[in-house]
This record gives sequence, structure tokens and C-alpha cells, in this order.
Amino acid sequence: MCLAVPGILTEITPTPGALMGKVDFGGVVREVCLEAVPDVKIGNYVIVHAGFALNILSEEEAQETLSALRELGDIESELASGVDPMKV
Repeated sequence: MCLAVPGILTEITPTPGALMGKVDFGGVVREVCLEAVPDVKIGNYVIVHAGFALNILSEEEAQETLSALRELGDIESELASGVDPMKV
């Protein structure tokens, strides 16, 4: 299973050979390749998989995705604790 996570672009770094930038994932900042999204601007949300920004998202799309990921995390926690999320 592959998972791509949205984050906000905080810095663009043109480097020889590849357009790179820094993306903030809720306080965790990672350097990512921006070659697939050459029109990206600082402040845009991007969806990132394996260190590559794959697409530009609206803030609304990014927040919806982050909310869904949080819900999945809550379900995982409930399952790990033995609580049946379908009975809650």
C-alpha cells in the first residue's frame, strides 16, 4: 500500500539537476523533489510520496485528506486497544 501525505511548501531550492524544496508536514519539515510540480509556489499544499511532490492541492483538499488520515489513526488506536470502532 502506498500513502501520499499533504504538506505545505515553505521553501524552493533550485539545485543543479532537480528543483527541490522544503515541505512542512505539521511541524516536521522534509526536503522533497518538486520536478513533477514545476508551477508550485511557496504556500501551496502538495501531496508527497517517497520524497516526491506529485500534485498541488487546494488548502481544502489538503485539510480533508489530513482529517481522513487522523480518523484512520484513531481507528488504528482503537483496534490496537481492543475497542471495536463499529460499536462506539
